[in-house]
Amino acid sequence: MKIAVCIKQVPTREWQPRLTDDKRWVRDADISYEMNEPDAYALEEALRLKEKHGGEVVVVSAGPARAQQVIREALARGADRAIHVQDDALGTADAWAGAVAVADAVKAEAFEIVLTGLQSDDQGHGQFGPVLAERLGMPHSTIIMEVQIDGGVLRAKRELEGGWFQYVSMPLPALLTIQSGINQLRYATLKGIMAAKKKEVRVVTPSTPTASRIKVLGLSAPQKSKQTVMISGSPQDAARELVRRLREEARVL
Repeated sequence: MKIAVCIKQVPTREWQPRLTDDKRWVRDADISYEMNEPDAYALEEALRLKEKHGGEVVVVSAGPARAQQVIREALARGADRAIHVQDDALGTADAWAGAVAVADAVKAEAFEIVLTGLQSDDQGHGQFGPVLAERLGMPHSTIIMEVQIDGGVLRAKRELEGGWFQYVSMPLPALLTIQSGINQLRYATLKGIMAAKKKEVRVVTPSTPTASRIKVLGLSAPQKSKQTVMISGSPQDAARELVRRLREEARVL
């Protein structure tokens, strides 16, 4: 079974972003990077599928040269080889541009399964997987919490709102976007780190210029604020009003 896993290099969660002078992006001079967390779960699921069904796991990453960091990490965890779609513009590209670049680079590989994280920790569009599936002509499903393969049929468990789940079946090849928490992540061993140095990393450039469809007009840091609301009336009326506000305004119910 030939499995592709798309991974992205994103700023670490502990990093405090600083905006550029034009307020259209963040300063990247002092950023520390890591593998996108949902992509790490997608990689783990791919490795488990390989252990169960055999085959190979190929990691694919689109980004500048610095993305080699997460590629080598993925190889150390157990992936067999990698494809790096290298272009500096892909470091800030939207989901559309990234998916187009990756699709062009992997189309000839004829993967049976393509896994991606549900969304990226930096931009959070959640559209890379669906766009990539359309570009590759594959059926796809999102927010996956369980993957089973029987013959040429894939069965997946989707997470819905309110604690509900949905089971979907589709033929292979197919693409799935993986939800964080689907499994328990493994970490690279010393043996894996040494082996990763000898594994193939094929570097390709996008066949067409990287062109994002989303234009960032401006960024701003969230403003911290708080507001106190007093609810009057009888205990019953106050309780009903509190529930209404929590459901309709705070949206926590």
